[in-house]
Amino acid sequence: MKQLVILSGKGGTGKTSVVAALSRLAGRSVLADCDVDAADLHLVMSPEPGEPHEFSGRSQAVADPQRCTDCGLCVEHCRFSALSLDPLRVDGIACEGCGLCARICPEEALSMQPVVNGEWRVSQTSWGPLVHAALGIAEDNSGKLVTLVRAEARRVADEDGLDLILVDGSPGIGCPVIASLSGASMVLVVTEPTIAGRHDLGRVLGLVQHFHLPFAVCINKYDLNAEMAQEIEVGASEAGARFVARIRHDRAVTDAMVAGKSVIDRSREGAAADLIEMWTQLSDELQAVAMEAQGR
Repeated sequence: MKQLVILSGKGGTGKTSVVAALSRLAGRSVLADCDVDAADLHLVMSPEPGEPHEFSGRSQAVADPQRCTDCGLCVEHCRFSALSLDPLRVDGIACEGCGLCARICPEEALSMQPVVNGEWRVSQTSWGPLVHAALGIAEDNSGKLVTLVRAEARRVADEDGLDLILVDGSPGIGCPVIASLSGASMVLVVTEPTIAGRHDLGRVLGLVQHFHLPFAVCINKYDLNAEMAQEIEVGASEAGARFVARIRHDRAVTDAMVAGKSVIDRSREGAAADLIEMWTQLSDELQAVAMEAQGR
């Protein structure tokens, strides 16, 4: 099973638009939206929503005021100032779920209970199953939710007999990105020809190289700054990128997003033609990587 993870060093580079286009070009495959902090792949995939499942990635202190004797031990030791007395209360936003208060309370007036942080589901699109999720407002533990989404994508791929998973990863280099890389066959990094794009590309490539994963680089809207694009291309090649693809700036991409479509649905010219050429090369590279892995 091949797993292509699409990342970006920063937000706004066009990563999700590239994933949507590749899903059209790859044929039937499993899609996994691992950008759970701001999941939006479904906006251009128009899926038939699947059944939602609750996700709990942490526990939180729950108070029983009837058992509390107002000794103040929990308030004294809570470094997050999440507890107050008269009556005993827990500030759910401030509580970090460390569990210390429940351990030291002599009256067992505090206990740790699972908290629902978000939900995940398996929806159906015309191009294959879409496994996606969303965290609740101000919730955390997105790395755990990404791991769950990846596991479900592999399960669905096995059940449906599909040999390709396209993963829309999170921007940056944090825990959600690391969780997105688990089991990857190859990584495609989408960047833009700006100073910020070049800087953050270097950070995410450092992360990918740390895990010894083969990678490619795609420069989106390269013609907005051809000189910067050339610098990025040279640097990516020196870093060991399998190939560097260029996608031109095209109003059709924006029009497609507004319509809730992929640019491939609306055109075969301009940026769409660049994406088609990129997928031709990328699919060959994926196949070569898969064969190398089998040889080892």
